[in-house]
Amino acid sequence: MLIHLEDITKIYKMGQIEVGALQGVSLDIEEGEMVAIMGPSGSGKSTLMNVIGCLDAPTDGKYYLDGQEIGSLSDNRLSEIRGRQIGFVFQTYNLLPRMSARANVELPLVYGSAFGRKRRALEALERVGLADRANHKPTEMSGGQQQRVGIARALVKRPRIVLADEPTGNLDSQSSEDIMEVLKGLNKNEGQTVIVVTHELDVAYETDRIVSMLDGQIVGDSSVARLKAESEARGAVTT
Repeated sequence: MLIHLEDITKIYKMGQIEVGALQGVSLDIEEGEMVAIMGPSGSGKSTLMNVIGCLDAPTDGKYYLDGQEIGSLSDNRLSEIRGRQIGFVFQTYNLLPRMSARANVELPLVYGSAFGRKRRALEALERVGLADRANHKPTEMSGGQQQRVGIARALVKRPRIVLADEPTGNLDSQSSEDIMEVLKGLNKNEGQTVIVVTHELDVAYETDRIVSMLDGQIVGDSSVARLKAESEARGAVTT
């Protein structure tokens, strides 16, 4: 099992008030799955993503990544895991406006050897269909193109896991479809584990499995195929 969460809780303290962002969450995700974590604002889905991405430590419970218990690792080791095994895609792109697309994609590689850095950045851009825009700056690109640069930046270190936090939240419907096709291609053609955090049902339905959250708890976990079959059955009954 690639990702295994056992009874995870996360409590934030705000003065004298304690806020339970996650309350006893248990979840398994196998390598090569494409999963949507879905829920309204405040449901805990982003906090869960931060825990899975080793950006935040749970207050209680255990998190195993590829069989290794994350809670026992040093900050340096966690940073290494984030850098090598996990790629992050953000809703707001987080691109540097004065740098070219290629330079933005190269950023995760700047602390390593310079050898092959340009080639790897261009390969990542090619994987998202933007090799011809490598020398363009973000201000010269559409929102969908900027998001694809963000995906290329997440891919340049060849991570096992891609975590996409509301990747279509700032995009129009056509650009959203394009981004989901890129993420699906990474999963289906290259076998990467893709986890999409979203509040949009149509985006979640583009994955293989939907984990639904509410008030810091998992309230549903089902394959998309099953959900579609159940929806069609209900429609047949009502007609």
